[in-house]
Amino acid sequence: MVQPFDTLVDSNVDLQPYNTLHISAVAQHFAAIKTPSHLKEVLNHPRAKENNLLVLGGGSNMLFTGDFNGLVLHIEIEGREVVKETQDNIWLKVGAGENWHQTVRYCVEQGWGGIENLSLIPGTVGAAPIQNIGAYGVELEEVFEELEAVNLVSGEKQRFNKADCQFGYRDSIFKNELKGQVIVTEVVLKLSKKPELNTSYGAIQTELEKREISKPTIKDISDIVIDIRNSKLPDPKEIGNAGSFFKNPIVDRSIFDQIKENYPQAPGYDMGNDKIKVPAGWLIEEAGWKGKAVGNTGTYRQQALVIVNHGGATGQEILALAKMIQASVAKEFKIDLVPEVNIIS
Repeated sequence: MVQPFDTLVDSNVDLQPYNTLHISAVAQHFAAIKTPSHLKEVLNHPRAKENNLLVLGGGSNMLFTGDFNGLVLHIEIEGREVVKETQDNIWLKVGAGENWHQTVRYCVEQGWGGIENLSLIPGTVGAAPIQNIGAYGVELEEVFEELEAVNLVSGEKQRFNKADCQFGYRDSIFKNELKGQVIVTEVVLKLSKKPELNTSYGAIQTELEKREISKPTIKDISDIVIDIRNSKLPDPKEIGNAGSFFKNPIVDRSIFDQIKENYPQAPGYDMGNDKIKVPAGWLIEEAGWKGKAVGNTGTYRQQALVIVNHGGATGQEILALAKMIQASVAKEFKIDLVPEVNIIS
């Protein structure tokens, strides 16, 4: 006997508590998913198959531009378990609903290295490989082993290794050909018991020197990254935001050389193959948007890359501001900024 749909899901749920931009948008149906078996039960229900589906983790990378006419699956699968161990490494299986930063700090406390540079990135563990999150010289793919997901069409479990995920800069197969087709339920990370620290990022080096730390630990690096992020990015609990709103564009060296003619101080990072990564925050700031308020929204006073909700902003307001910023940067630098945030219409 099929369980009544209304006992599996809630109806007309305001998503404001479930997204860090604090946008009020109503989900027609909403299910809090605690286990993979619960997920399968919901997905196999005939009514679920009639609905548009949206998978929601920490909501730190979502912009709702209106109500969602369908079923929102809020992934709340928890748990951390060591599944393999050698003299040098630990393989840690983590539930997709676990908080990413809390997982980083847990690993730091255990002395397991590899993700300390990714401290304080908002969101859940399940979202991390989808986005291939990265910061301060490290990307998730460097510690990624495999993940388990549920196929939305078949309802069956699938495993993906690193090659299967087709990782790119803030990109993966889950944002492209498998977009909206699978739901991550667990992730396995390969961490090091003998960490090799990545201190190549300038701000980390500066802080180490300032603190007179000559032999840093993974906790030192994590603490420094937390302090740097807190100095640049607003706490979503205090002011609505989704972190970096746009990706850092990677452009041909010829385009960057043209920018340098007018802006000799323009920062750029060599990505090889005559490609240069240009900080989107710098482009937006030079276009005159840093700290600018437009109605209920605007950019953060300390980091132009962050669009904020000053209170009461709608998703449409934030989207309109994003488009204005894109137009300004395109006009000034001939560079098209691409949103890092998922825009849900």
